Amino acid sequence: MKIIKNAHIVTMDASEYENGYIIIDEKTIKAIGHMTDLKATDADFEEVYDAKGAMALPGFIDTHCHAGLWEEGAGGEGDDGNEDTDPISPQLRAIDAINPFDAAFKEALEAGVTTVVTGPGSANVIGGQFAALKTDGRWVDEMIIKAPIAMKAALGENPKMVYGGKKQAPTTRMATAAILREALFEAKEYVRLWDEYKENPENDRPDFDFKMEALAQVIRGELPLKIHVHRADDISTAIRIGEEFQIPITLEHCTEGHLILPLLAEKKLPVMLGPTLGGRTKPELRNLSFDIYKAFEDAGIPFAIITDHPEIPLNRLYLCAALACQSGLSPMAALAAITIQAAKNVGLEQRVGSLSVGKDADIVIHSGELFSLDVKIEAVFLNGNRKF
Repeated sequence: MKIIKNAHIVTMDASEYENGYIIIDEKTIKAIGHMTDLKATDADFEEVYDAKGAMALPGFIDTHCHAGLWEEGAGGEGDDGNEDTDPISPQLRAIDAINPFDAAFKEALEAGVTTVVTGPGSANVIGGQFAALKTDGRWVDEMIIKAPIAMKAALGENPKMVYGGKKQAPTTRMATAAILREALFEAKEYVRLWDEYKENPENDRPDFDFKMEALAQVIRGELPLKIHVHRADDISTAIRIGEEFQIPITLEHCTEGHLILPLLAEKKLPVMLGPTLGGRTKPELRNLSFDIYKAFEDAGIPFAIITDHPEIPLNRLYLCAALACQSGLSPMAALAAITIQAAKNVGLEQRVGSLSVGKDADIVIHSGELFSLDVKIEAVFLNGNRKF
């Protein structure tokens, strides 16, 4: 067993220890508490890390990025994020394109990011399957927390620009929504036929369809549709389609979410906000502002903060949260947005996002005032092992 001692522990599970310890048994947290209650001595542990008063925080989580699919410094050879040859491509799997040796993973880990949700880009109306990974491993299968974790979809500017340039649908928002609906209708019918066949094998066996088999997980509620939406009208369309098909959805980016806060407060859907650090590089970003984070907090709408790497480098996730604080977001809401709330938004809160007994021992040792710009990451533990 290992121990981290003399740490200011912020668990994100409503407990805080000004001078505490964390005991690690293999990959998980075995015990956590006040130093005054610790009965064991250093000799009882294989490894001892003295935090010397530094903070111990949960490993940071980016719930929307494309790490490993657009590789650092690899040019076209490392560009595997968009198979922009078919607007409906649910059968594509991120795990088949992620390069675990992409420098982004190592840099992210050194910056305290221990979990990422990564997958295809937004060229297609349905782009394929996202995966949740730890940021260290020798091969992708060793890094996987859950795969697939979501099915990527996109509304708005991206699909219409990509396919409009090819002179094929969709070239309008109407066509994008119609193509998404058509695919979901087909998948719903596919599920119905297979369910009937399983109930009565005397019926004709339906034809197998690889695309529909992947989308069936969305129709059955097993996978959320992770929908790229920037503009307020596209957010509304995403909500409308989710309700039409009674499927789980998450709202990604939500750049203009502040314009429709009452709707978002009513629907209580998982929201991933960002990236906000970049410039207004396309029309959908004309209302881009760090003020959105405080607006969501004031409206009582929880959210995760994302980088959308490589739009913003993955190792700048903490900086994005710090800049949100400079624009009025409370520090604890900012920390939740890259830890426990991020985990809840993607259904991983039983494993990551807070420091609790039984959860993965993903721990960031952090010196300096929370979200000040002179912070130093002193050490990072992932699955109980010190990696930095």
